Amino acid sequence: MSESKCPINHETGETVAAGAPGVMLRNVPQNELPHPTQGDASYRWWPKHLNVGLLDENPRERDPHESGFDYRAAFEALDLAEVKKDIAEVLTTSQPWWPADFGNYGPLIIRVAWHSAGTYRQFDGRGGVSTGQQRFSPTESWPDNVSTDKGRRLLWPVKQKYGRSISWADLIVLAGNVALEIMGLPTTGFGGGRIDAWEPENVYWGSEPQWKGTEDRITDEEKRELEKPLGATVMGLIYVDPEGPEGQPDPARAAHDIRETFARMGMNDRETLALIAGGHTFGKAHGAAPDGDHVHESPAEAPLQDQGLGWKNDFGTGVGDDTITSGLEVTWTYHPTRWDNEFLHILFAYEWELFKGEGGHWQWRPKDGAGADMVPLAHSDGHREPRMFTTDLALRVDPDYERIAREFLADHKTFEKEFANAWFKLVHRDMGPKSRYLGPEVPAEDFIWQDPLPAATGEPLLGSDIAALKQTVLNSGLTRQQLIKTAWASASTYRATDFRGGANGARIRLEPQRHWEVNEPEQLDTVLAVYEGIQRDFNETNAPRHVSLADLIVLGGAAAIEQAAAEGGVEIEVPFAPGRVDATQADTDPETFAYLEPTNDGFRNYLRPGHSLPAENLLIDRSQLLGLRVPEVTALIGGLRALGVTYKDTDLGVLTTRPGVLSNDWYRNLLENGTVWHAVDDEQNTFEATRFGDDQVIWRASRFDLVFSANSELRAVTEYYAGDDANEIFVRDFVAAWNKVINADRFDLQRGTPTVA
Repeated sequence: MSESKCPINHETGETVAAGAPGVMLRNVPQNELPHPTQGDASYRWWPKHLNVGLLDENPRERDPHESGFDYRAAFEALDLAEVKKDIAEVLTTSQPWWPADFGNYGPLIIRVAWHSAGTYRQFDGRGGVSTGQQRFSPTESWPDNVSTDKGRRLLWPVKQKYGRSISWADLIVLAGNVALEIMGLPTTGFGGGRIDAWEPENVYWGSEPQWKGTEDRITDEEKRELEKPLGATVMGLIYVDPEGPEGQPDPARAAHDIRETFARMGMNDRETLALIAGGHTFGKAHGAAPDGDHVHESPAEAPLQDQGLGWKNDFGTGVGDDTITSGLEVTWTYHPTRWDNEFLHILFAYEWELFKGEGGHWQWRPKDGAGADMVPLAHSDGHREPRMFTTDLALRVDPDYERIAREFLADHKTFEKEFANAWFKLVHRDMGPKSRYLGPEVPAEDFIWQDPLPAATGEPLLGSDIAALKQTVLNSGLTRQQLIKTAWASASTYRATDFRGGANGARIRLEPQRHWEVNEPEQLDTVLAVYEGIQRDFNETNAPRHVSLADLIVLGGAAAIEQAAAEGGVEIEVPFAPGRVDATQADTDPETFAYLEPTNDGFRNYLRPGHSLPAENLLIDRSQLLGLRVPEVTALIGGLRALGVTYKDTDLGVLTTRPGVLSNDWYRNLLENGTVWHAVDDEQNTFEATRFGDDQVIWRASRFDLVFSANSELRAVTEYYAGDDANEIFVRDFVAAWNKVINADRFDLQRGTPTVA
């Protein structure tokens, strides 16, 4: 089983991870309990145990940088041209311990960068290159990543030279760009700013207990629908099996799988075709002999003396022409270290026949011995024929892919530009908005997948403007719940995984967000109409100063919280930082933003029917996407319930006799002794409470609520906030957690821009 950031099969609801975050238990016998250094025995004794630890990953204590270290400043102080020069020297200097194919490590480093970035998936924004996860298990030891460990070791002298001024994540992507450039491709650009993690992310990669398994993830065999949120059809591969589905060399079925998996990464047919054809212009795949006979353990399983390197190969020299990685022995083009369109030319120039290569896997070669002397060997004299994967032939067999491929074959400049742009998207997609990019090579062009925002208009708001706008909003006739709910709905789309969503842009008023069920469209239309009137009146009266709808929505939530806290006896000012702008529909891609739609939101007690997971697991998953820690989740749930902020304004979970007042009532009433809870539906999602010995219903709640008293770790924090001395502490913690979500997408604030409070 793979370790798991969301340690649950999203289709079956079964717990997948057997160990604590960051610990794999693959080698622990099923009849033995692990030593604490091997994992948490709780997951073996109680497999339904809720992994609350997912909300405390990569803590500050794991980061060796001194407090206050500014990676942005360190990176921007680099001479990027000099770094690229050093990378180019590494890529063109063959090392005896791992000789370069064709004298150039460029193709290997392209693969390292591609496989690091290619784990990204749109469903939850997880995966990708942005924290350098390829250095850690499980991805460092995936079968598809054989020999990527060698590529990172080749880059080590550059990393060592520049140290903390360039992260591994940035270096891997930059090296991929340099590899393309030294082989002749004009790249679109490069943006730095990726900050490394110091421990593995726990991502649900699938439930198969063996590598290259496909059972359980193909949920409809006829349509070959892939389990959500997975991005690959095979356990341990980046996308698809290059031999074909389940190892069967069927190009037509392979085309379906390619389209499915690349779409889950956010690529359309043109981008997919460009990436495959462009990537396979370079280098070769390695299958000098059957891998099962000669290749040893992966880095995660290799002995200590291998020093973190894996897949030792005892076939011949174990390197050079004797290398075994994928097990397919394929070189696609005549000039494997030159940017050109030979891949497409060769794909259509020959008729192809199926055969099993030296590694024992299905692959394709030209019929009748054609092209036999055209492709050089990587490390010795001699030539052989060009070869293809089944997934390459899919680009010729599938009519839509074939049409695009022939277009690119006829127009190399178009192919060049589209490959460069698709590569840029591949390695930058998980970075979020362009405002996060660093360095002199950031392209001026805005791409729709970057969720662009327009420039701010008008002059900034004054402190007096903010105070006046707060009062106007509170006097507008909108309820406290409407104000807070709208602000939460706007901001809580944010995903800490790929930095998408959030309040900036006010995309809650645009498609598709405006009509998401969780946002209660009819009520939202009423709120937005009031806000638009306030915005119009203010901007007409106070020009050239300007308030955006995005700022106004956030400010309305802040004003309502301040009022609710004061009514509960705590005077507090919710920090507010103006500067948000309003996106347009043209800035917004409805198709990809649809992936951000919540099908559950425990913070509003919203649960769409049909989930296979218990609500409490969904809450942990969503909280992790928001980048929240356990105390922050606990503070937000209790505060929003006390405020009466629930889906459709129901009393579900509102465990207080004074809804709308910010107080610690929810914690106190949830933990009150003598309360008896009864499930009122077959799914056990909704509960009613009575006093012991009495039949009168006093409260209604959901699993989202009761887990805070039932789970020992969550209960510990709930008890803290329920104390007689904790009300003011709770209010301050709630405001801090609220502001964390509200400002999660304000990357300008994270650079030190002062706030107005």
